Order: sequence, then C-alpha cells, then structure tokens
Amino acid sequence: QVQLVESGGGLVQPGGSLRLSCAASGSIISINIMGWYRQAPGKQRELVASITGGGRTDYAESVLGRFTISRDNAKNTVYLQMTSLKPEDTAVYYCNARNVRVDFYSGSRDYWGQGTQVTVSQ
Repeated sequence: QVQLVESGGGLVQPGGSLRLSCAASGSIISINIMGWYRQAPGKQRELVASITGGGRTDYAESVLGRFTISRDNAKNTVYLQMTSLKPEDTAVYYCNARNVRVDFYSGSRDYWGQGTQVTVSQ
C-alpha cells in the first residue's frame, strides 16, 4: 500500500518562508509526476506545482518566482520551497503522486496525501 506523508506546514507571517515535504512510502517501482495542490476555504483545489521524474516543472502563475518544487527520486520525496508568502497562499496543501507503479503487472494509479495547513497571517 502506498502512502504519502506531508510535513512542514504551519503559521508564517507575510513575506516569510516555509518548506513542505512529502514522502511516498510502500513498494514503489516508479512515480511519473509528483506535485502539490492547494485548497482554500470555499474554493476548488488547484495545482500549485508539479515535477516529472526527469525534473520538468510546472507552476501556477500565482506562485511563479516565489515557489520552487524539487524532487528526490531515490527517496520518492517531493519538496515545495515557498518564499515571499502572501495571505492568499493560505490553504490546505495536498501532495499528489500520479501514475504510481507498484509492480510490472498492474496498471498505475494516483495517490493523495492527507493535507497540511499553511496559514499566512500577521
């Protein structure tokens, strides 16, 4: 069974920084794309950033230049470095792993973490 465990959320002042981590555990052969989504109260979940196994990244326009996604393939871990945080970044941040393969016989599937709260406030 694959599990995604997130850490690093919390309360930070505007202009501050936080680093989120998400480790995928289980008998994993490969993960195609890992990413971070967020959901603010009353809003839909949205993509924040994603990264392929080869290091290709994609960012939401609202976080370009402020957030950096990275990945350690050997550890099946993805990170999100967040800087110059704004109150509008406040949300629950979810880790996502897409096209996860646990063997060579079954198809792949996607997994979600439980979410970690990020609050940007004075």
